[in-house]
Amino acid sequence: MALDHSLVGVRSEPIERSWTATETLLYALGVGAGADDPTTELEFTTENTAGVEQQVLPTFGVLAAATRTGRRLGDFDPAKLVHAEQTFELHAPLPVAATVQVTSRVTGIQDKGTGALVTTENTAVLDGRPLVTTRSGVFIRGEGGFGREPGQGESWSLPDREPDEQVRYRTRPDQALLYRLSGDRNPLHSDPAFAARGGFDRPILHGLCTYGFTGRALLHTVCGSDPKRFSGMSARFSKPVRPGQDLVVSIWVGDGGPDEALFRTSTTDGTVVIDRGRFRLR
Repeated sequence: MALDHSLVGVRSEPIERSWTATETLLYALGVGAGADDPTTELEFTTENTAGVEQQVLPTFGVLAAATRTGRRLGDFDPAKLVHAEQTFELHAPLPVAATVQVTSRVTGIQDKGTGALVTTENTAVLDGRPLVTTRSGVFIRGEGGFGREPGQGESWSLPDREPDEQVRYRTRPDQALLYRLSGDRNPLHSDPAFAARGGFDRPILHGLCTYGFTGRALLHTVCGSDPKRFSGMSARFSKPVRPGQDLVVSIWVGDGGPDEALFRTSTTDGTVVIDRGRFRLR
């Protein structure tokens, strides 16, 4: 059985998704909050600090609207699937704990020759109003060659100047083991034998973990650490990250529009791991 192309455009029935204050704290730790200095970012890592109200990192919105629809795309080796791109838009600040209704649909299955790019869109609704919309793309190696026309991506070019901001974060050697507790238990990020099936010499960091580190850099440098000013971000995953590597987030403020910034995330050896980044300020 190949990929099921009949799924394209079909919206799912609503699925209930809940999270607690503990889950949003654990997510913050999973994307590095407080790792360099545990006395900072306490609004995201604690719930009982005097004079500090708990808040939620904006990139948690991707998890808030997550479903398990990938299991019904068809019959393929899950070790051949990698996250390719991710966009999310916040319609309101994320609550510390909530129950939402999530609908999803496959928006496209593109032939990329060596594989297929499957794109999906999810919307989480809280009390009858949209809370967050996410758009994701996964690349499945070995599932291409079905002859469809490839899609065209959004134009993006690197500004011809030095970045306005650069933020460096370290990831822990056990970062993937910590991040997986937020829900993504894919053994690609923990099991050496499974990672080898995917062509990796050791387990790699979740793309959405690197995405969360990048979102923290944007939050603190562009939004003044205020989640209410964070409207959304989009990016492509270009290379894997090994847990323990340092990340450097380069940010160009005002490029693309007065309320936008462009960004790119690299490892310290210059390897670009998140590319074509676009951020929107509320």
